[in-house]
Amino acid sequence: MTAPGPGTVRPGGRTARVRDAVREATLAELAEHGYPGLTVDGVAARSGVHKTTVYRRWGNAEGLVADALELAAGEPWPVPDTGTLAGDLRAIARLVLTGFTDPGQGPVARAFVLAAAQSTGAARALHAFFARRHEQSAAVVERAIGRGEAPAGTDAADVVRVAVAPLYYRLFVTGEAVDEAAADRAAAAAAAAARAGAFVTP
Repeated sequence: MTAPGPGTVRPGGRTARVRDAVREATLAELAEHGYPGLTVDGVAARSGVHKTTVYRRWGNAEGLVADALELAAGEPWPVPDTGTLAGDLRAIARLVLTGFTDPGQGPVARAFVLAAAQSTGAARALHAFFARRHEQSAAVVERAIGRGEAPAGTDAADVVRVAVAPLYYRLFVTGEAVDEAAADRAAAAAAAAARAGAFVTP
């Protein structure tokens, strides 16, 4: 649900190493300059990969963002298992909060969301990223159904969306302060609605 952080090293040969170097440089450039300041030349210089290679493979800033999100979507995510739906949703909401407020991760996470508002390619990549995160986090709702905390047929992705949506609203629409209390309230509301059957699909 949050943007990838720098420092992830994937196995592979030269192609994988080049892709990793460009991804790391893309994240660093986003953190420093945001999406409007993301350029192929800047990523090439920071990554040490020749700009001809970067242009040929990634094309432009949109391609760089899309590839970074594609890599992130395939990486593991720490899905919580606290023993209760309310606890799991609270942990997820706090993960999202940390992803946007952490001094290192926050600027990158915000840049990805803002890039999606300006680029159709970035928007598609962000959609795929969130779809993968929803798929991973569905486990918390499936476990809740098994424990009898939520009725059968509950839409897991919708539960998670409602648990984190208020954070995005505050961050990107109203500009209101967001903190752990706000995250906890959003998670509690989603858990209560799930228990009441609000997310049961026909």
